[in-house]
Amino acid sequence: MQITAHDIHVTIDDRDILNKVSVDAASGTSLALTGPSGSGKTTLLNCLGLLLPVTQGQILIDGVDMTRLRVERKRRFWRDNVAFVFQDFGLVPDESVGFNVCMESAPILQRRKGWAPRVEEALARVGLAGRSGDQVAKLSGGERQRVSIARAIFKQARVIFADEPTASLDAVNRQNVQDLLLGEQERGATVVISTHDDQLASACDQRLRL
Repeated sequence: MQITAHDIHVTIDDRDILNKVSVDAASGTSLALTGPSGSGKTTLLNCLGLLLPVTQGQILIDGVDMTRLRVERKRRFWRDNVAFVFQDFGLVPDESVGFNVCMESAPILQRRKGWAPRVEEALARVGLAGRSGDQVAKLSGGERQRVSIARAIFKQARVIFADEPTASLDAVNRQNVQDLLLGEQERGATVVISTHDDQLASACDQRLRL
């Protein structure tokens, strides 16, 4: 999906967070949003993902104006097209890895034929084969981040929004997460990443400095 933003302006509590920011990310490419802390990277990511409304400006997805969508249409857009990889992982810690990948309980998963192999395939791709029954609360930070990426792989998301996905990870896990996220481009996903990680930003197709 192509993501375009024209002259985005965001004001929060009378403070200008973003001022006339424009974005153009073609389908199947990666875009890194970089800049110092407080520059508005996460704010812009959330605006592009329709999690946060803009004060002024326009956001287009595949040429369709998404700026003032009703909540119901936003939910449909998120459900059908988008995966979010949050800095705090966005997982349900008391549930299993498998539940967090497909967001379904085990009995429902069994009734949806074909889902269990897809869950295992997604976990295998992120190096967590055979871990679908493990409790998320017992995983390391790097493992949790890979579960959140496995969820995007399972969903076959057309757009992935990732907020500081390599923050606080060691070098090995940082490289794993980078390879997994950018690998999703190969099947045509558009990947937008907010990051302080210069190596990750340099590996992306585009970089927008705020």
